[in-house]
Amino acid sequence: MNKAFVKEPDGDEDDEAAALALAIPAGAKNYIRPEGYQRIKDELLQLIDVERPEVVKIVHWAASNGDRSENGDYIYGKRRLREIDRRIRFLTKRLDSAFIVDPSAHHGSDQVFFGATVTYSNQDGEERTITIVGIDELDPLNGKISWVAPVARALTKAREGDTITFQAPHGVEQLDILEVSYPAPVAD
Repeated sequence: MNKAFVKEPDGDEDDEAAALALAIPAGAKNYIRPEGYQRIKDELLQLIDVERPEVVKIVHWAASNGDRSENGDYIYGKRRLREIDRRIRFLTKRLDSAFIVDPSAHHGSDQVFFGATVTYSNQDGEERTITIVGIDELDPLNGKISWVAPVARALTKAREGDTITFQAPHGVEQLDILEVSYPAPVAD
């Protein structure tokens, strides 16, 4: 097919900006724990201070070699540079919109809020432990679920010993909250 009839992405579109708008509910804040904020900040600084300058050197060297149309180092270097710049823009927007919440403020509480680690059992008696984290800290394989997830929203404001009901993808489910914990405050 002729390229004139095919709309190909330029690579400069900020796809992650669209993800930003979709991931955070309208009117809600981008809640994040201090360690999640620091992880994003560290990644951003790594990109700005280390990776981007290295790629710029490679692209500069490749451009000085002459013909750029068949120069793999130049072509792939420019592509990688666009990817890095896109990620930098995305991380900067995330940091700018972040609302840092320290879960240790609720240490000793038995009520579920952002940052809580909750152990619950379902109707079948299966126990599960999750930590309610920000959208940017999501890691379901390690029990970290986003505060916008249906189960996290259903658990929020419930207390240890409560039974909550929520609409799961496979139907209505009841959960018994067995334990609620928060990290201890860090002494300065």
